This record gives sequence, C-alpha cells and structure tokens, in this order.
Amino acid sequence: MISIRDARSDDAEQVLALWAVAAENDDRPPDDPDVVHALLARDAGALLLAHERDEIVGTLVAGWDGWRAHLYRLAVHPAHRRRGVATTLVDAAERRLVALGARRLDAMVLEGNTHGQALWRHVGFHPQDRWRRWVRPTI
Repeated sequence: MISIRDARSDDAEQVLALWAVAAENDDRPPDDPDVVHALLARDAGALLLAHERDEIVGTLVAGWDGWRAHLYRLAVHPAHRRRGVATTLVDAAERRLVALGARRLDAMVLEGNTHGQALWRHVGFHPQDRWRRWVRPTI
C-alpha cells in the first residue's frame, strides 16, 4: 500500500539515494542534503514522498510561488514503477496546489525523457506549442 506524506529534514539522505537511481539527473546541478533542507525550510509541504512500509519509493516537488504551480523531481524507484505511484503523487500534488490557489500546473520534463513524457500525458498534461513546459488546467 502506497501512502503519501510531506518530507522531513531527516528524509534528505534517503531522498537523494532515490534520486540517484530513479530520477532524470541530466542538465541539473548536483543535489545534496543542503538543497533538500533549503526546500523544506522555504516550503515544508513542497516535497511529497510516496512510501511503501518504511521505504521512500517516489518523490514529487510541488512548488507554489503564489503565482504559478510547478512540479519537479517526479521520481519513482524502478522496482515500483507501473503500479500507480507517480499518478498518486501527481494527484496529491494537485490537491495541495489547488488548495493554495493554483489554476494551472506545469511540469518540467526533459525533451529526451520519453518515459517521463508518457507519464505526464497519461495524467492529463500536454506540451505547450510555444513553450517548453507541460501544463494542465485545474479549473
């Protein structure tokens, strides 16, 4: 059974270990515990974790800047893929962001990440024609 919760500071090392095996890490600066702690200090509810028992099996950053809602770092451990973990994370992120006032969500997806693109399409997102981000209205 998958459960979703907000990350805590003591989750940083396990999150980084998951990202090392499950995330698309191209074209981004290296991650370290300090960046995870900074995110949590800025917005304690932004980093959502999918758990199965005591193991973190997925992550999604659901950021809200007061104007736009951004989704980043959707990652699911390879052994847990194709079981609804990513969809569950996206649904939880949408609930969070809509409650904060979001009217549209966007997801950052690398051009070469065909698996990621397929997932975002599956959950109702589409690429914008003139932009390189994926969006889905919430209203």
